[in-house]
Order: sequence, then C-alpha cells, then structure tokens
Amino acid sequence: MERGLYIAASGMLAEQVRQNQIANDLANASTPGYKADRSSQRSFSELLLHNTVTGENIGPLGTGVTIAQTTTDLTPASVRDTGEPLDFAIEGTGFFQLRTPQGVRFTRNGQFMRSPQGTLTDALGNQVLGQNGRPINVRADGTVATNPAVFNVPNARKVGDSYFQGAAAGRATGTVRNGALEASGTDPARAMIDMISSERSYEAGQKAIRTIDETLQKAVSSVPSIT
Repeated sequence: MERGLYIAASGMLAEQVRQNQIANDLANASTPGYKADRSSQRSFSELLLHNTVTGENIGPLGTGVTIAQTTTDLTPASVRDTGEPLDFAIEGTGFFQLRTPQGVRFTRNGQFMRSPQGTLTDALGNQVLGQNGRPINVRADGTVATNPAVFNVPNARKVGDSYFQGAAAGRATGTVRNGALEASGTDPARAMIDMISSERSYEAGQKAIRTIDETLQKAVSSVPSIT
C-alpha cells in the first residue's frame, strides 16, 4: 500500500480531533467560567530513505502526525457585574466545589440558583459546597450568609459540562465576587481562525489521498492483462 495514504490519513484524523475541540470551544463562547482547550500535534518518527542500488542516503520521510495532547487554558477571564445575588465569580485562581452523583467536582461557572430545599446549586441541581464540605443555605430573600469557598485544585482535569476533577489542596488565592460572572475563556475570533486553518489542512490531506488514488489507478490500468 502506498505509504503516502497512511501519512495523509493520519493528518486528517488529527485535524478531526482538533476540529471537534474547536467546535466545543465555540459552542461555549457564552458559558460563564468556561475554559478553552488547546490541542498540539506531534510527528511520528521519520524514516531514512536510501538508494537500494548505490546505498546513498536520499533523505528523511515523515510517517504522519497525531494529537500529542489536549490541554486546558486555565487563565482567568474578565469578570462582568450581573447584579444577581446568586451569581459568583472567582477573581484569580481556584474553583467552586460541587457534589454531583459522580462525586465531588469543581467548576469556575458561578451561575448558581436556589434549590427547592433552600440550598445553593448549579444549573444541573448539584449542591455547591462550602469550605467545610457542607451545602450552602440560601435565605428566603435569595441571598447567602457566606459566599462559596474557593478551592485550590492542582492538575485539575476537565470532565465535561464545565466540570473539573481533581484533589483539592486547601484554599486558593482567588477571591469571590458576588453579583458577577466570569466570562468564557473562548476567544471566538481566534477559534474561527483556528477552525479555518484546520479545515484547510484537512482538505490538503483529502487532495493528497485523491491524487495518490488516481496515480495508483493509472498504474494498475497500464499493466498489460494476462490472457
């Protein structure tokens, strides 16, 4: 099989992963506290080609690329005032802590609400926890006695729905601002440019495969049939 097909296909697969990541970032461009991802590629080991007759080296040949890693940009975004008493933003580093059916999770999305039981929850009904690990009560007038605690979570890993997983290591240095929300970490302009660049790379891989396929067809058709 033509080696070029594998090389072009690996590039297309890597760009598919990158496009899915960028599309997710764009879909969360207005989600409070959302943190954008960044995908980086790496090349597979190169092959050294040489002339089988003379033994002379011809040069290296790449064998394709893959996604090396996807990292989350945890840089704090700008904060805007909303005036809503159950909106909270973290200025600086840290996460809010939630109790979910899957266990403790962390988030930067501080768009909370009051549950029928009178506790502070997120949009999915998961309880917001204080520094002592207990739920935070919401008064009848829609305010809280104390703001949610901010936890330091080294090596936090994104697990979906703006949630992060990890082990809390005490208080973080960030401070809570009531009546405000942190903006999404997605830069729509940059994301659109990255998406266009990825689309162009994907199309280049398609053209390479099409050209190789046409070349192979011509080579096969030129072989005299045996009768």
